[in-house]
Amino acid sequence: MLEKYVKKILSSKVYDVAVETPLQPAGNLSQRLGCPVTLKREDLQPIFSFKIRGAYNKIAQLSPDEQAKGVIAASAGNHAQGVALAARHLGIKATIVMGRNTPSIKVNAVRGLGARIVLHGDSFDDAATLAAELTEKERYVFVHPFDDMDVIAGQGTVGMEIMNQHSGSPDVIFVPVGGGGLVAGISAYVKYLSPRTRIVGVEAEGSACLAAAMAAGRRVKLPFESLDLFADGVSVAQVGRETFKVAKACVNEVVTVTTDEICAAIKDLFDDTRSIAEPAGALAVAGMKKYVEAKSLVDRKLVAVVSGANVNFDRLRHISERAELGEQREVILGVTIPEKRGSFRRFCNALGKRSVSEFNYRYASDAEAHVYVGMKIAAPEDRAALLNTLAGAGYRVEDMTDNEAAKLHVRHMVGGRRLSGKSEILYRFEFPERPGALLRFLSVLGTEWNITMFHYRNHGAAWGRVLVGFEGDAGDRRTLAAYLKRVGYRYWEETENPAYQLFLR
Repeated sequence: MLEKYVKKILSSKVYDVAVETPLQPAGNLSQRLGCPVTLKREDLQPIFSFKIRGAYNKIAQLSPDEQAKGVIAASAGNHAQGVALAARHLGIKATIVMGRNTPSIKVNAVRGLGARIVLHGDSFDDAATLAAELTEKERYVFVHPFDDMDVIAGQGTVGMEIMNQHSGSPDVIFVPVGGGGLVAGISAYVKYLSPRTRIVGVEAEGSACLAAAMAAGRRVKLPFESLDLFADGVSVAQVGRETFKVAKACVNEVVTVTTDEICAAIKDLFDDTRSIAEPAGALAVAGMKKYVEAKSLVDRKLVAVVSGANVNFDRLRHISERAELGEQREVILGVTIPEKRGSFRRFCNALGKRSVSEFNYRYASDAEAHVYVGMKIAAPEDRAALLNTLAGAGYRVEDMTDNEAAKLHVRHMVGGRRLSGKSEILYRFEFPERPGALLRFLSVLGTEWNITMFHYRNHGAAWGRVLVGFEGDAGDRRTLAAYLKRVGYRYWEETENPAYQLFLR
């Protein structure tokens, strides 16, 4: 199998449109991790993503009759740009089906390359279903984003370049994984030349279809309601059939990372390259950092593939907020202090000379008040030291660093007040973000329950996030939960969340 792929990779036609990207040393990451790190800069391709390689290799090898029919693709954006650019270069008509929550920067780029765009659904699977229907109806040639041997071979040229450019064989190569085309292509080539080089696939925690397949020994389809769309470029419910066959033979391990860890990796890449990767583009770096720490690696030659840089500018607001948390350089605390003269000063003295990133105060009663405080820390172990210091000074402290409701909503709402005499049940919702999504959410929510509190903030993420209070007491919980289940959105009850109890009641 590997020999077959190596031959296809060596004969790929990608360089009609793609460029050989540099393998760039990453000084800051190397120093921090204690291992020499190099970055394969696929974000420097003409479409700012590796996807041009596989798309062009597939389309260039179609027969004249197939090319005359035109091509169609379903894509979260980067593959779409690759197909559109390849089709324009070869003079072929292209139709692209994209999810309605695809970042506008990708939609506009595809439109600028001359392809016809059809926006449909909220996920890759939705787009792929419509693309299959249009393929049958219009007799187009479907260009799969990952589960195709020619596409895999095109992506495999990344591995060929790494092996040509690296001084000696790398010890570990970290590759982002969505449907598996890139990791299959790279691993097939690298393992043929250097079996000792470890290939580590990296997936977003909310769309880890390869990890699930590896664990089960077969392809597993993740439910859409659990699919995380933050790293939209790798948000795939099921790894490809062909890509999984290669991955089973060639990929050594799979690492999953959180949104905060991805955001921290975007910052790391900016610090080393002064470039801004998209979430999927920074996935390999996030996984590399986690892997090095877990394995206690020292002086190993590491390569991370930076796969793309197509990120909406407004998403940077969300990324920058979460980067410090992902790096474990910030803690979020809810602290109860006495409501009396001099309390603020005494509390600040207890904090010492630590850097405060956020400070919100909420009067609770004549006896006490609550403070929502964000603190910069130098290292993860400083978190425990800070908690011990405050507890030793006699403060009641709630660590909310990992509290999603606190980070996404409550920090922007401190100072709100519950209606006097009204009982309240609190829920947090997520829905696919796109124009009109909030109005649709409100329409679906209906008017059956009285809303006592509502917070929504559009921060450029793929998911819209809302915190909603409903008038009701403990006896209404079961009825309300049954109603919300019919509404169809992901939700979590947050009534007992300490951030709500401290700052919003």
